[in-house]
Amino acid sequence: MAHDHDVTGGFVQRHRETLERALAAIHQRNHWSAYPESPSPRVYGESAAADGEAAFRARLGAPWPGQTPGASGSVLSERSPYGLELGISYPRLSAIGLDELLEAAQRGMREWRDAGPQVRVAVCQEVLARLHARVFELAHAVQHTSGQAFVMAFQAGGAHALDRALEALAYGFDEMTRHPATAVWEKPGRGEPLRMAKTFTPVPRGVALVVGCNTFPTWNSWPGLFASLVCGNPVVVKPHPRAVLPLAMTVEACREVLAEAGFDADLVTLAAEADGDRLAADLAVRPEVRLVDFTGSSAFGTWLEQHATQAVVSTEKSGVNTVVIDSTSDFAGMCSNLAFSLALYTGQMCTAPQNLYVPETGIQTDEGHKSFDDVAAGIGTALHGLLGEDKRAVEVLGAVVSDDVLARLEAALPRGRVLVDSTAVAHPVWPQARVRTPLLLGLSIGDVEVYGQECFGPVSYLIATPSTADSLAAFVRTSLTAGAMTAAVHATSAEVLADARAAALDAGVALSENLTGGVFVNQSAAFSDFHGTGGNPAATASYTDAAFVASRFRIVQSRRPV
Repeated sequence: MAHDHDVTGGFVQRHRETLERALAAIHQRNHWSAYPESPSPRVYGESAAADGEAAFRARLGAPWPGQTPGASGSVLSERSPYGLELGISYPRLSAIGLDELLEAAQRGMREWRDAGPQVRVAVCQEVLARLHARVFELAHAVQHTSGQAFVMAFQAGGAHALDRALEALAYGFDEMTRHPATAVWEKPGRGEPLRMAKTFTPVPRGVALVVGCNTFPTWNSWPGLFASLVCGNPVVVKPHPRAVLPLAMTVEACREVLAEAGFDADLVTLAAEADGDRLAADLAVRPEVRLVDFTGSSAFGTWLEQHATQAVVSTEKSGVNTVVIDSTSDFAGMCSNLAFSLALYTGQMCTAPQNLYVPETGIQTDEGHKSFDDVAAGIGTALHGLLGEDKRAVEVLGAVVSDDVLARLEAALPRGRVLVDSTAVAHPVWPQARVRTPLLLGLSIGDVEVYGQECFGPVSYLIATPSTADSLAAFVRTSLTAGAMTAAVHATSAEVLADARAAALDAGVALSENLTGGVFVNQSAAFSDFHGTGGNPAATASYTDAAFVASRFRIVQSRRPV
């Protein structure tokens, strides 16, 4: 199979300017986005929203139209947290089909490698363009598999995920083209100099495995998927059984564009499984699999790191995110900002704060001294103001993604003093949706057996400490033992802020300072914010830095006398 130079040349021309802007953005780290985050008709056109919903609903109750080499039978494993009957079946892959799958995945690898970075990045950009054209359909797919509210699904699952994917492409292209493709080496000597012509080729590592998660099926999967693909690696996409459709749509777009460009469509395949099949474990240890990207629990992430020794394993796992509260010049703004961070998507985010440390003697604010209980009351008042009206509340909270989250919420109740209770909210559109407000429990610094591990979902702790120095020390300890993706500090003292920055460096955690407005600790901006550091147990990699992409290829040289 030979790729179509006319088609790929068209892709290169079409996406050249966007690539150049993305390359500039990753070096400048300022605000830039290639995909508008507002689902407004003024941005996307009057019919886009209705057309996207119609396309999504046309998929319901029918088999996914794609194919998977090695699959046998079908699997139907998704259920909407909002109660919508999905009824979409996918080709089921099991251990006995892996030989056929991996053989098919590798078949087009040489042609894909030989196409070079410029063609590969343009083909991948065209895939993103096709996904962007289906962004409303995609948003419904993310909403009804993850439980995100629609606007969040559109933004985090669509526009922002596309930005993260493009960012990974830019980093991959930047790294692969850092060195010249050819060079002439000349060493002076007696008589004629020694002269060698040299060629340097980025060579892919092998098959890449992407293991998707239930809560952010696109945002968390696309960076690894597109980083691997642009570096020349075939990609097997293994979605979470309850969030298959968004990644099935992704695979669909990849295969469509690859085939149009004359490449083997099996360079990207969908590996769907039933709950409990443990297909990811079977795939991850195959010798053909040289790259693994995983988002999910620490237990399985650690298993992958220990057992998939033939592969480069990039994981994002559970962690304990911290807010250190020392003082504030805007008490109402701080409480409002924290309330939104705790409530957003019912706390079902790897970046959501869990441990809020407050000195037991209270804090100084613009409203005077506030006791520990005053801080709790301030957060409770802000939560009530944010979530007091059901129609607004459900657009912030979304729906509870699984029974496990509800079980953790129930189990957490007796573990501390209830400062703000969790309540059920009736969804005005989806009566079957399970919606809960955040639970805030009061603890002391000695209750480390409770706050020292992640309780994923709408559970957070207000922890009384002897001093801010003790708060910072506890933050470092939990980050280095349980991991953390984010941290925040509220302080009016330059010295305390400096201590917090130093603690964050020791803990290997990104820090946000004095957030009181429209930026929240659990949100991360592509092209500017690094998501995760790889510097503590919560993650072995960062979205996205050079290290995230550079291990996905190797430079192989040839040389000859001139």
